[in-house]
Amino acid sequence: MSDVLPLRLVLASASPARRKSLQAAGIEPEVLVSGVDESLVVSERAEDLCLELARLKAQAVLSRLRPTDEQRTLVLGCDSVLAFDGEILGKPEDAAEATRRWERMRGRSGVLHSGHCLIDMVDGRRAEAVASTVVHFADITDHEIATYVGTGEPLAVAGAFTIDGLGGPFVERIEGDPGTVVGLSLPLLRRLLADLDLRITDLWTKVAPGNQLVEPLG
Repeated sequence: MSDVLPLRLVLASASPARRKSLQAAGIEPEVLVSGVDESLVVSERAEDLCLELARLKAQAVLSRLRPTDEQRTLVLGCDSVLAFDGEILGKPEDAAEATRRWERMRGRSGVLHSGHCLIDMVDGRRAEAVASTVVHFADITDHEIATYVGTGEPLAVAGAFTIDGLGGPFVERIEGDPGTVVGLSLPLLRRLLADLDLRITDLWTKVAPGNQLVEPLG
């Protein structure tokens, strides 16, 4: 079916990192923020929580779209949480909380879970799964914590850290797909597309110099 209609991927996320990951992989998504209130969803398991939030985000965006005869629309919802010391950590509420987290996390490790929910608007089929990656944090100093938190970056991301931004030097190593920590696992997306009888190469685009033109490959 992908040979008949061009594919359109709608990313149900405001995360610039997720969009950049797709763009770096040759995929130019449309972005539509879901507006889901993440605080309303509660779960005892990090894997269940991030998957439910990913599902709700995808469904919320899907309900605002209209089918078209010219494109086959896919909606991708994602959500990430950090499992650490038996707790589920999303975005910290304020700088004080981000500081407390880093004082606990430094020199230790946690598991970053990213839920993915992909829905095909044509027939309503859904493919979903969770990618999980172990993150080993550096034993950073009080000054490094204060300076990092002062940038504001930890307040905008699950677990209060990144690996693709200012927080990169504070992560010693990871066990698993780096994309999971960024919030979108490309290998997992490839498998979810296959579950819907699609290929990730169907989403590849060619961008002209200056990003002035985007045209499908192949």
